Amino acid sequence: MAAGRGAELLRPPTSSGRATFLELFFDLAFVVALTRVSQRFADLGNDTGWALVVGVGRTLLLFLALWLIWSHTAWITSRYEPEQPIIQAVVVGTMFAGLIMAVTLPRAMEERALPFAAAYLMVMVVRPLVIAAALRGHPRRLVPFRLAGWAVVSAPLWLAGALGPDRLRLPLWAAALAVDYLAWGLGWPLPWLGVSKVSHWRIAGTHLADRYQQMFLIALGESILVLGVVFSGADYSAERAAAFTVAFATSALLWRIYFHRAGLLLSDALDRAVMPGRLGTASERTHLLIVLSVLATAVGYELVIDHPFGQPRPSWLLFVVGGPALFLVARIRLEYEIFGRLSRSRVIGLVVLLLFTPLLARWAPMVGLSVVAGVLTLVALLDALRSRGRPLEVSSSPIAREASDVRDSEA
Repeated sequence: MAAGRGAELLRPPTSSGRATFLELFFDLAFVVALTRVSQRFADLGNDTGWALVVGVGRTLLLFLALWLIWSHTAWITSRYEPEQPIIQAVVVGTMFAGLIMAVTLPRAMEERALPFAAAYLMVMVVRPLVIAAALRGHPRRLVPFRLAGWAVVSAPLWLAGALGPDRLRLPLWAAALAVDYLAWGLGWPLPWLGVSKVSHWRIAGTHLADRYQQMFLIALGESILVLGVVFSGADYSAERAAAFTVAFATSALLWRIYFHRAGLLLSDALDRAVMPGRLGTASERTHLLIVLSVLATAVGYELVIDHPFGQPRPSWLLFVVGGPALFLVARIRLEYEIFGRLSRSRVIGLVVLLLFTPLLARWAPMVGLSVVAGVLTLVALLDALRSRGRPLEVSSSPIAREASDVRDSEA
């Protein structure tokens, strides 16, 4: 009977795979957060050398903290029934904490460090304890206890970084975030409580795929928002109008390339998986890179629209070319996860983009963005030629076919 107590929180096999309206509402906080991340990146537009490296490192750290909060929530709602009042309360509470992190993010490395860290720790420490209490006697209650235990380990580093000298904030928070990601990767091992690797969790695979696709679209929507805000606020000129047009075409190409076959079949692959948690874990890392690449590309739009034929700088090259290059790398990885093959069109596009990079360092930003759009167009055309006249493939993920020898009762 003890194992049955709290079982109503678990997702039943008949539960819908679609994201609930509450989860879509929850994503609104992360629309704000991603916009703030993009703005921090854009503020680095005039930086060079070590200042650029430190600025990118700080913003990347804040993004990774936000991503961990969002990703944990996506897994929770894929593992537990989101229609249950306690899970809904957890999601709304996480949304509020995420909104605090979003509004403090522009100065989170400066005077707003404490509220950012406090909101993060509220989610990482308190949320799993609430879920564990709601599960009562169910064996799965040990999993959130593990999460809370590891969060307590990293909490002193977060607080020391927030309260200590500014110069120590980045290394202390980097160490804290490394602990949190290491715990996620290892399955939060603790003495007497054992380990619970995410790849062994029983989850709603279709729901998790839906959440990753939605986050990609949110990031893509943020890039469209950047386009509209920057172009509407700048003095009109034919050069800026051309940059606006090419940037929009680039976003449309990113959408096309992502959803062509592999992105479209992510839900099917997770639904067919023997161990959906294993494929979901790999897909989580891939979508982290995809979302980051879209944000970086959006920053490139802002730099180009503001100064389409300005002097080239290392900072704009990092975003205008680096963002799409990272997207192609992540999309190659997604192709392998779904079909077990290397995407030749994306490899060709990546190689062409890298070959052009030394030349783009000496050309105007508008030229760089145009070359990027041309390369992405090439990838999309190669995709269309390869699939022309062929039926839609069935996912054959090598990761999804792998079965685990570990069967833990809490999985």
